[in-house]
Amino acid sequence: MTERDACALLKARFQKAGFQITENIPFDQDGIHFEIDGFDADKRVGYEYLTAEAGDSWDVDGEVVSALHAKREAGELFILVVDEADAPDAESLGRVADMFLTQLDGETKPKKAAKKPAARTAKPTKAPKPAKSKAKAR
Repeated sequence: MTERDACALLKARFQKAGFQITENIPFDQDGIHFEIDGFDADKRVGYEYLTAEAGDSWDVDGEVVSALHAKREAGELFILVVDEADAPDAESLGRVADMFLTQLDGETKPKKAAKKPAARTAKPTKAPKPAKSKAKAR
């Protein structure tokens, strides 16, 4: 799969999930520097498809991948990094992207508070009727 085809597939998947992707822009944040394939700056979500064709290994090395992972763990930045060896065709890349976006949905959206079960209240009991007096009034 070419870099261009892979990035087109990823952009389509990310946009379908609601992200506004800008392609091929310099990424330079918190000591992490590389040209990212696609990024939504407002939501801090993007993707990078690593290929020999594009020479990505010179700027997206193990250090960068680790730093991106740490940012994701901290909930600050969400970048999918996929090596062409791990997703060499459209089907496998689509699966990886879909899995990332599904996981991302839970990570980037506020968690809904669990509803507490309604407290059970006892049905009100009727007050006992007063006992009738057996004495006759005269």
